[in-house]
Amino acid sequence: MTPDPDLYAPIVDLNEAEKSDIKTLFKKLNTGIQGISNQEAETRIKIYGPNALQEKQVNLILKFLSYFWGPIPWMIEIAAVLAVLSKDFDTFVIIFAMLLINGLIGFFEEHQASNAMEALKKELANEARVLRDNKWQEVEASNLVPGDIVHIKLGDVIAADIKLIEGKYLSVDQSAMTGESLPVTKKVGDVAYSGSIVKQGEMTALVTATGINTYLGKTAKLVQSAGASSHFQETIMRIGDFLIIVALVFGGILISVELLRGIELFKLLTFVLVLIVASIPVAMPAVLSVTLAMGAMDLARVKALVTKLQSIEEMAGVDVLCSDKTGTLTENKIKVGEIFTFKAHNNSELLITAALASNHDNGDTIDLAVLSALQDKNAMQDNQQLEFTPFDPISKRTEATIQDVSGNRFKVSKGAPQVIMEMCKLDKKESTRVNQIIENQASKGYRTLGVAKKSGDDNWQFMGILSLYDPPREDSKATITAAEHYGLRVKMITGDHIAIAKQIAAQLGLGTNIVSADEIFNGSSDTETSMQKIEKADGFAQVFPEHKYKIVKALQSMGHYVAMTGDGVNDAPALKQADVGIAVPGATNAARAAAALVLTGHGLSTIVKAIEKARHIFQRMLSYVIYRITMTLDIMVFVVLAMIIFNMFPLTAKMIVLLALMDDIPIMAIATDHTYISSKPVRWKMKKVLTSSGMLGMLALIETFGLFLLIHYKAPGLLDNIQTIMFLQLIASGHLMLFVTRTEKFFWQKPYPSRLLFLAIIITQILAAIMAGLGLLMSAISWNVIALIWGYNVIWVLGIGIINGLVNKHWKSQYNIEQV
Repeated sequence: MTPDPDLYAPIVDLNEAEKSDIKTLFKKLNTGIQGISNQEAETRIKIYGPNALQEKQVNLILKFLSYFWGPIPWMIEIAAVLAVLSKDFDTFVIIFAMLLINGLIGFFEEHQASNAMEALKKELANEARVLRDNKWQEVEASNLVPGDIVHIKLGDVIAADIKLIEGKYLSVDQSAMTGESLPVTKKVGDVAYSGSIVKQGEMTALVTATGINTYLGKTAKLVQSAGASSHFQETIMRIGDFLIIVALVFGGILISVELLRGIELFKLLTFVLVLIVASIPVAMPAVLSVTLAMGAMDLARVKALVTKLQSIEEMAGVDVLCSDKTGTLTENKIKVGEIFTFKAHNNSELLITAALASNHDNGDTIDLAVLSALQDKNAMQDNQQLEFTPFDPISKRTEATIQDVSGNRFKVSKGAPQVIMEMCKLDKKESTRVNQIIENQASKGYRTLGVAKKSGDDNWQFMGILSLYDPPREDSKATITAAEHYGLRVKMITGDHIAIAKQIAAQLGLGTNIVSADEIFNGSSDTETSMQKIEKADGFAQVFPEHKYKIVKALQSMGHYVAMTGDGVNDAPALKQADVGIAVPGATNAARAAAALVLTGHGLSTIVKAIEKARHIFQRMLSYVIYRITMTLDIMVFVVLAMIIFNMFPLTAKMIVLLALMDDIPIMAIATDHTYISSKPVRWKMKKVLTSSGMLGMLALIETFGLFLLIHYKAPGLLDNIQTIMFLQLIASGHLMLFVTRTEKFFWQKPYPSRLLFLAIIITQILAAIMAGLGLLMSAISWNVIALIWGYNVIWVLGIGIINGLVNKHWKSQYNIEQV
């Protein structure tokens, strides 16, 4: 029998759990301090579901088959079917192999990167200690339900969202959730999140939410729904659509003409097969994937690991970088700043006193900062630390008993200035001075630390105050300047107070228009005003991880390509939604899984280097796409015109397939080509791409058809070998055309082609010349004819190169149009 959901309370959300008192929650969840029974728990799990993250199951077979569905795969599949119907099985095998390779590359690349949910699951606890049937017992964390009473202690991973009901305190590391570097103190009445780790303390708590309804679970739900559309995939689809339209138009013309001529159906199928194979860049997905994969290796050398290959193209177009302050713009190391002495005679005495109240083995961040600030490491050698009490959230200070070289004992302490001040019983004048220092340092974004000393039965003496801060990285300011040079705007993201954010932003030269996230998302501003604030802001303060997701979405809706850094579990939705999510060093598994780029080097400079590399890679892909569309137009239009006008095959079907292989497979070496770095973000502008391709395609067609006409009318003795001649012509003109498309300048100017690309082109040309000269898979032609064909192409490529360089120069000077 299925339990009636109406008998149970609705789900308690996080906001309600934080605001409601314990008695109210007990009543709402129909439970109490004694917990529930095992039988009741079994009933509730049917209502609330298991305490686990639910993931949409994807059929891997259907996922794999999806890579054979789309404009370009359809065209290749039609060509394969026609090859079978025409009984041209050699052609079918070649086409089918290319189709399978393209599908496998896409499937494995995406499958490897789609593990964000699995990583989120790893952040959850495996077991929990729960009070059921009036006795404590260990249960699997997945069996927890709202209303359970659980016991939490040092080292535990909290298994569900909980309300603390008994005990002194917990010190909880929720950095995996929020990115906060220091543990957070929790007391009775506070809420702790699923996935947090207990660093100190022991308490009893009420489970308020489980599974997908927890703070972590909502993150998982966002991760599933998050994700910006890939501009790379959209571009490939648009290129495919364009080529299909062109193929249909010319195919329709060809079919109409040949039917009127009374050609038999078998021959017509052969013609259509030639047209389809000629009009498809069969290896384009594979070439672009190899280019991206080679680029990923380049990025790894600058300490940026790529988890989603297509994100490299997105990175080249990024114009807004939302960067975490802590650890990326700053060192993420607490350091001692200004020093204010009271009873201490000088700065050195104050630092030594603070250092004696610290313990290196304790591993406390503040202790290590104080010890690092002590320049004379031998200054403490005459003192022995007999006892040490570490910082805890109740006392808010450390304390140590020290024995000096004479055997005298004294005590030292450091901690929250208000606590140390009260302990020292300062007079009104000194108290006023302390409070002024605290307020002044807080306005700069600095924390403060009070230091005290006590000898024998004397009163505690207030020795002074140390300010603490997280300094900017040495390279951050210069890197931000370099980023601006590349058209990249850096916006700082921090959970710190707005005063701290403004202080750091001013030091880095980011600007001081820092906006509080609360002002944007919880204020009275309308949507349009909020969007304007987000776009104009130099940074955002008091940001919770869920705000990051909204900031990314807002910037994307205004046409920006956004990169976002993050490290916590709750950063995962923003990282996945961003055009380029960047997991910084030390990020959680979930953040790394959701990110497109995982940094192994600290600082903003690593990100800027990655963007530089990405723009190099984008230019390589752009060169190939323009080249491939150009040659597709050349081959397709030439074949159709020759067949319609002269009623003959200018190439065999086998030659066209060989053209595709010899054009594309060696051209994978373009992945190593030398390119320039654009000073602006680069994106696919299809109108410009198609205009350039169309112009070059027209020039290439004139070159190819010109040679065909020369032979037809001026050298009819070569007509018996016209197919071999035109095959060699298209191979030579195609590869020489790549030298033109790889740069917007005159092709003989720097940057020059890479050695591997140059060798790949030369080797392919030699191979094609040998096939034509020896008559391999075609009729043989003389070496003199081969030399004349090459001379003809060299003259033409010089002319096309001049025209292309002049046109690009005109576009850039008149309309400020980038190559893309």
